[in-house]
Order: sequence, then structure tokens, then C-alpha cells
Amino acid sequence: MLGFRIQAGLRRSALALKPLCRGYAKPAGPPPAEGFMPGVANSRFMKHTKEQALANPELKDIQNADTKKMNLFQAVNEAMDVALASDETAVVFGEDVAFGGVFRCTMGLQEKYGGDRVFNTPLTEQGLVGFGIGMAAVGHTAIAEVQFADYVFPAFDQLVNEAAKYRYRSGNEFDCGGLTVRMPCMAVGHGGHYHSQSPEAYFAHTPGLKVVIPRSPIQAKGLLLAAVRDKNPVIVMEPKILYRAAVEQVPVGDYTLPLGKAEILKEGKDMTVVGWGSQLYVLEHAIAMVEKDIPGLQIELIDLRSILPWDVEAVAKSVNKTGRLMIAHEAPVTGGFGAEIAAAIQERCFLRLEAPIQRVCGWDTPFPLVFEKFYVPSAIRCAEGIKKALNY
Repeated sequence: MLGFRIQAGLRRSALALKPLCRGYAKPAGPPPAEGFMPGVANSRFMKHTKEQALANPELKDIQNADTKKMNLFQAVNEAMDVALASDETAVVFGEDVAFGGVFRCTMGLQEKYGGDRVFNTPLTEQGLVGFGIGMAAVGHTAIAEVQFADYVFPAFDQLVNEAAKYRYRSGNEFDCGGLTVRMPCMAVGHGGHYHSQSPEAYFAHTPGLKVVIPRSPIQAKGLLLAAVRDKNPVIVMEPKILYRAAVEQVPVGDYTLPLGKAEILKEGKDMTVVGWGSQLYVLEHAIAMVEKDIPGLQIELIDLRSILPWDVEAVAKSVNKTGRLMIAHEAPVTGGFGAEIAAAIQERCFLRLEAPIQRVCGWDTPFPLVFEKFYVPSAIRCAEGIKKALNY
């Protein structure tokens, strides 16, 4: 009887509360899985013509190549297509990759290469990464997909204790260097704490692994192909908010870009700013804001591209020139990879530094849903970090 009264009371309460909800507009539909990122389309870092795309000196070997307009997920798809076509030992596998995956990165590959080379795995990150280690150990080129970087942690032991140490513990008799693990990472606008994380720093602490984060379609294709062919296990973290937002002319066919080498996107003399992935477009906006406020100011922007190994020489050379440094990343500030950069640069550039190294990062909390805009290092926060260093 008591249960009936409680249920009746709850029903009455629900009915009484209904009018309070009528004033709220319903959304037209859910946002796309990959989110929105304003400003990317108009970024000066996007190569919108064939001439711009092929002007990169790192692509000098394909100066006569054709280009095709692609977004980032299409460039990732084409890189795997090239890898499968050029290497009969290559296989692509992961959760839902057979029908194209959550972000459509593997669309059409199973139809083209068959279910023996492109196939779904059970929903177990530990299992699919362990399977990839085994495939690579016996000579295959194994390209695994973890559906979100947030889900990689069940496979953490397989990556840091097995894949990273396989060659070392066998005295170079065996290795799983043919393993590449792809995963979408970083903020997406509505992902919350399980679909927004940036776990690069966890893996940067592990000798034996390489970690790569591309910023654009050209970079994604070239770096992924380089990762697939590298003789070490490589983790490729793809900023998912750029899957559709980043569009440029991408060289058709086969090419690679160097791992472990940073790229100067904008030269400057007064300060160095370092970032990677989607954060670079935020930094581009922040730099434009500050340079508009301070006529004649020239800020250098560096895309690190590879987190492990990272190009300490390029960053140190820049800071020795400018005397100031700011690092920005979405991962929490404590123990983030920015701390490693700051420590290494102050060791190498101490006498040239004109101000303390600034870090503008995510806060030391789980990644929030409704407070995402306050959590991520926005252009305003980054501009404030730049000015703090300049005014020191």
C-alpha cells in the first residue's frame, strides 16, 4: 500500500512539474559526432590550392602529384587504402571498422580488400590491441582502431608493458614494430568526460612507443603512412573535431611526413608558442588577437606534431631566438606534456629566457560536459598567457 502511495505521489509530482518545461525550446537534433570548430575553414594553415599543398618542402618528392579536396577523415581513409594496397600483409581492425566506424574513417575498405583484411573485433580494447601485437610480431602490418582515446585505458598494459618493451626484452630478436594504433582524441564540443580526453602524456612516458597528433588532412595522411611503416609501435591520435572541419587539397597517392619533427607554422621574433592537434587553430586566433593589439609584434607558432619523440631542438632554437615560450594543450596542466617541454627548454635556454614559461592547459578536473568552454584553453585564455609572458 505504501509503495502504491509513493508511485501515485510521484505521478502527481511529475504532472505538476510538466508546465515548467514548456518554455524550453527543443533542439532540432543532436550535434554531429565530430562537433563543430569555427575558424578552421579560414585558417591560413589550410592548403586550399594544389600549389599551396605542394609548396611544402617535405613533399618535394611528389611535386608533380595531383591533389584532391578531402577532409581529415577522408585523408585517414586514403592513407589506410594506400597501406592496404601497397602491403599485402597489412590488416585493419577494430570495433565497427567493417561498416566504416563511428567517424567513417574506414568506409569502403572492407568492400575493397575483403573481410580477411578489414574486420570487426569484439568490444575489448585490451583484446584488440593484444591481437595487434601478435599480428605484428609474426610479420603483419597491423592497423588497429580504438574507437575513442578515452577507451584506450583497458589496453594500457598491452601498450606500455607489451608493445613498448617487446623488442627490448627479446634483445632485438623479436618486435611488434608493425603495430599502429589509431584513436580519435581531444574535445568535440559535447563529449563529456568519456569522449573528450587527451591522453598523450600517459604514453609519452613510455620508451618504445611513438606518439603522433596531426592537425590537418595533409598531415594526417602523411603522418599515418609514416607511422604504419615505422619499425616501432606508433599511437596516432586524431583530433575528432577536425574530421570534417579540416578540409584542404591533399596529394593523391603515396607520401609520408617525418615522425619526430616539428613544423614552424608562423615565424616570429618576439615569442614562441607551441601546440598540437586542434589546439593550433585556437592558438592561431589568440596570436592574431595579441598581434592586433600590439603593432609590430611577431609571434612564432610551432606544431609539435610528434609527442614522442618530440623535436626539442626545433623548440629550443626558436626560444633562444625569441626569449619567451608558451605551451597550450587540452589535457590537464599537472603532468601534461607541456610540463616536459617547459623543463627541457629551461635547461637548454635558461640564460635566454626573458619570462617564466607559460602553460595554458585544461584544468585538473575530469573533462566536464556543460562547462567544456571554461575547461579547454580558449583563445582568450591563450591570449592572456601570451600577454603575461610579454609583460613580465
